[in-house]
Amino acid sequence: MKINREILRLALPNIVSNITVPLMGLASTAIAGHWGADSTKTIGALAIGVSIFNFIYWNCSFVRMGTSGLTAQAFGAGNFRECTNMLVRALVVSVVIGVLMVLLQYPVGEAALWVMHGDEMTRAYYYARIWAVPAGILLFGFNGWFTGMQNAVIPMCTAITVNIIHVACSLWFAFGLDLGIVGIAYASVLAQWMGVALALGLLLWKFRRILTPVIWSEILDWRPLKTFFTINRDIILRTFCIVAVYTFFTGSSARMDDPTLLAVNTLLLELFTLFSYMNDGLAYAAEALTGRFIGACNAGALRKSIRGCLFWGMGVSIVFVGVYLVWWQGLLGLFVSDTENATHIIGMAGRYIIWIILIPLACTMPFIMDGIMVGATETRIMRNSMFLATAAYFAIYYEFYRFIGNNALWLAFTLFMFLRGVMQYYLSDRLRTIYDKVY
Repeated sequence: MKINREILRLALPNIVSNITVPLMGLASTAIAGHWGADSTKTIGALAIGVSIFNFIYWNCSFVRMGTSGLTAQAFGAGNFRECTNMLVRALVVSVVIGVLMVLLQYPVGEAALWVMHGDEMTRAYYYARIWAVPAGILLFGFNGWFTGMQNAVIPMCTAITVNIIHVACSLWFAFGLDLGIVGIAYASVLAQWMGVALALGLLLWKFRRILTPVIWSEILDWRPLKTFFTINRDIILRTFCIVAVYTFFTGSSARMDDPTLLAVNTLLLELFTLFSYMNDGLAYAAEALTGRFIGACNAGALRKSIRGCLFWGMGVSIVFVGVYLVWWQGLLGLFVSDTENATHIIGMAGRYIIWIILIPLACTMPFIMDGIMVGATETRIMRNSMFLATAAYFAIYYEFYRFIGNNALWLAFTLFMFLRGVMQYYLSDRLRTIYDKVY
């Protein structure tokens, strides 16, 4: 087996899938920056609204991650009945969470708007987009299962379709119907539900021959359910830390003395997001291959796949360092209209661009290590490393903010990412815990 070929077979479609997500974010930011007279206010309102939904979605991402590792191990062992059971469990959990979010939209939304200092523009965006949440969580379930089944093409097709619909409808609703960022929210609702319909259709087309009959006594059997919920508990706690860090980042930006810093940090974070979704494609490949080779008890292939994913991750990071070093101004210029205000935002961003250039190097290991831990279902290690890194994040920020201001926020964020990977490596006894699973 050619490990590099397998890595790229899974990683490239996932990279394409993932890159459409920040591109959708970039498009939304660009639309907000060109709509209305005050691009700073509009971008800031959208940033807060997106942060609220990131909080919701990231805390529900356990559905994808918990499904992926267990499905991959069942696939590697050739247990297609358990693969089917995992699909049903993931979709049932997704539906329950989605319905709860719709029912609790008012208390959740008002609390989030208060914490994030959202204005009326953000409020309108939130209550329009909340109807996309059930569909988004269902897509987590579908995509986690497809990843575990070693299929990265279906999530790619779904992601491309969703984001084309989203961008096209955002332009139409925002400018054609003059709805502004509320139009962007309605576009998300339409696009997400179209994605669910497409994922279901592709599932039945590609996998109907290997899906087994649904036996609810097996799906509700306590032993696999206990494993599923234990893994998901660890992922929920780990993801809550990530969301806390990102939410604090945006909230701190909004509370700084210079209101322009919220727009500046939002734009710079979009550049980081562009890189992170690229490397996450390799993390998904690490999830699929780690789980598959553990399920198949193939120690040699497991070692080669882990080394290969780390190698490709570093290569992607080096490419992004070069891209940001040379073209950061041009990339930022895509997001705001050509006005004096936009020139001021980009000029101020130049004071902090060094962090965006350095972050890819700090993030190679944490992304790939996350994928390895998910595939091996060693979520406890992932959770504990996140606790430690999050504590370091807040300690660094509060220690240095009074001396270096906004740079302290970026320093804390960069070291937070770096420490996640290093701690997972050492908490897994230099990956020996992972390799021992095949013996």
